[in-house]
Amino acid sequence: MLQEYLLFNDEFQAADVPFLTAANRSFKFGDGLFESMRMINNKLQFADLHADRLTAGMKALKIDGHALMDDYFLRQKTADLTKRNKWNGNVRFRLSVYRGGAGVYTPEINKAGYVLEGIPLKSSNYELNSKGLIIDVYDEMTKPVNKLSNYKTANALLYVMAGLFKSQNRLDEAMILNQHGFLCESISANVFIVYNKQIYTPSLAEGCVSGVMRTAIMQLCKMNDMPLIEAQINPEILKEAEEVFITNATQGIQWVMGYGRKRYFNEVSKFLNEKLNVF
Repeated sequence: MLQEYLLFNDEFQAADVPFLTAANRSFKFGDGLFESMRMINNKLQFADLHADRLTAGMKALKIDGHALMDDYFLRQKTADLTKRNKWNGNVRFRLSVYRGGAGVYTPEINKAGYVLEGIPLKSSNYELNSKGLIIDVYDEMTKPVNKLSNYKTANALLYVMAGLFKSQNRLDEAMILNQHGFLCESISANVFIVYNKQIYTPSLAEGCVSGVMRTAIMQLCKMNDMPLIEAQINPEILKEAEEVFITNATQGIQWVMGYGRKRYFNEVSKFLNEKLNVF
């Protein structure tokens, strides 16, 4: 068994050796954010979009060093880690960025620290799921809409609780509502609804994560003259929609088959998945 490595503040560390202390602010206060990224055939996908969101998120959290974490940094570090681990060039990465230093709620410094880890993948393209997902709406907790809502912060308790709901109800995915009761996102992805031959997705003002794959899909729709509307979406639309699919940077597009007794098609998701693989 080969030793696997991760990158911790520019240094390779054995992946199975502890390296964070109990004083780490991300552990203590959820004081940080992260990016999930995908490399296909040694090319980091949408590196510029990931860098844009990371920079904006670090600015919003007032963590210094965002100018250094550009798309060149992301490409370089993911390539370095791939080489060190002798991976095949198809990898799922997670970059966690945290505020370094001590302090209680009030930070003493705002310097960034980071951890980059990866999992090698077998597939060298985005694969549409052969079996459609079964979903339900999680409404025990809702997502607040504020200036941090569009970023992937280290505070993920809402998604953990929705994940427990998913497991307990034997679902494949759960839809999350915002504080106003409108459709926001799923546990780990953005949501798209096809209704009356129009494609809808919750607008960023609804508090969803500003997904990298969401942006890519919106660009693909524009290139293929497919009308897409960012909107406030009532969850009742799930009972009437023709199609529902979810998107994220590591899996691409996943189509939904069922919600309660409702069954969906997957023509649009199939078409977009084909286009995504040649994007």
